[in-house]
Amino acid sequence: MLGPVLIANRGEIACRIAATCRRLGLRSIAVFSDADAGAMHVAAADAAERIGPAPPRESYLSIPAIVDAARRSGARMVHPGYGFLSENADFAHACAEAGLVFIGPPEAAIRAMGGKAAAKAVAREAGVPAIPGYDGDNQAPERLAAEAARIGFPIMIKAVAGGGGRGMRRADSVEAFPAALAAARREAAAFGDERVLVEKFVTRARHIEVQVFADAHGTVLHLGERDCSLQRRNQKLVEESPAPGIGPALRAELGRRATALARAVGYVGAGTVEFVADAEGPPAAERIWFIEMNTRLQVEHPVTEMVTGLDLVEWQLRVAAGERLPFTDIPLRGHAVEARLCAEDPARNFLPSPGTITRLDLPEPGAGLRIDAGFRGGDVLTPFYDPLIAKLIAHAPSRAEALERLASALDAVVAEGIRTNAAFLAQVLRTEAMQAGAVDTQFLADFRTRGATA
Repeated sequence: MLGPVLIANRGEIACRIAATCRRLGLRSIAVFSDADAGAMHVAAADAAERIGPAPPRESYLSIPAIVDAARRSGARMVHPGYGFLSENADFAHACAEAGLVFIGPPEAAIRAMGGKAAAKAVAREAGVPAIPGYDGDNQAPERLAAEAARIGFPIMIKAVAGGGGRGMRRADSVEAFPAALAAARREAAAFGDERVLVEKFVTRARHIEVQVFADAHGTVLHLGERDCSLQRRNQKLVEESPAPGIGPALRAELGRRATALARAVGYVGAGTVEFVADAEGPPAAERIWFIEMNTRLQVEHPVTEMVTGLDLVEWQLRVAAGERLPFTDIPLRGHAVEARLCAEDPARNFLPSPGTITRLDLPEPGAGLRIDAGFRGGDVLTPFYDPLIAKLIAHAPSRAEALERLASALDAVVAEGIRTNAAFLAQVLRTEAMQAGAVDTQFLADFRTRGATA
């Protein structure tokens, strides 16, 4: 394989990539802003390069700064992790121009899937059912309002270039539409593109995604699905694989759709095809629609690793170096569930809780329990970045065992100096609805509103 590898990210994903590089004998190089000079991910790598001040646009989102750091360090490959520049086609292009191997899909695939409207057009061409909506060029408010009325309320307005739950607003009526549109466009501006699309809003929805992997030699496969329905503010908190209620036949159909889309854009590497499912009844192919594709590794990739036994980062590196995928059909073993431990206060609408972590005790990893951490006791969580502290991932022969193993791990978390969502998530995992696999994307909001008594 090629190397060294510059990791153009921070936190737990940078630590996780560095660990795989170390196991494979590849030298890893971290990057850091002034806020992260003493961070855990810097210590996890073999070397580190400063990329600028704390604000993301001057550091982790600065293409010139990261490419320059790669040149200075002698890196040959760049792994973008997730978030920041991971789905930025201009970054992939800049890496290629600098003679660096971008560990991700081709620039053209990122561009094809980078806008939600363009992605839906590709899906339709590939025969993949997309959620009903409007993604046309006419962005006049009156046209968008008319399309919303045609689709039927409630609807969701989404930034074409958005991600991470930002640039999304629900409107339940014609009267509520103008304010929702204005709010979505304000957030869309942060992505450099104010265009939006309008989609049918599925009142009781499940978020189901399929992990795809492809090499440069024509192999395109899927590694099963994940259920990511437990969300707050359209951002995931708990993910699991396999998804409850998805049997072999439906899994095969979703895999067919996901790989068809990947083939349509000449995809290479790891990616995720996301679907929304109507949760009003049992899962069925005709009630599951494509919504977007993430052209990168996902935060929740560890649950797929736990049920397949694969290291997805290793295979990202191998595929980027030109190797063939040696497998075509990977059986799923047992059940895995992941919880995102975040510095936030569930009682205050998950308001971030930055500050110094004066104490952080996480359970010991072992058989059936994995910990992907990005912080230690004594570290500072700044307001500049995501509040994710660590991911706790449990694996067991059955779903019930995996849920309880993860809840018990969350019970064991001790964090001082900040607030976390550990106790809240443990309580959620033990609810009857979660135990029955009967949650949807609105569950956490309703659960918190009811005072966590469900």
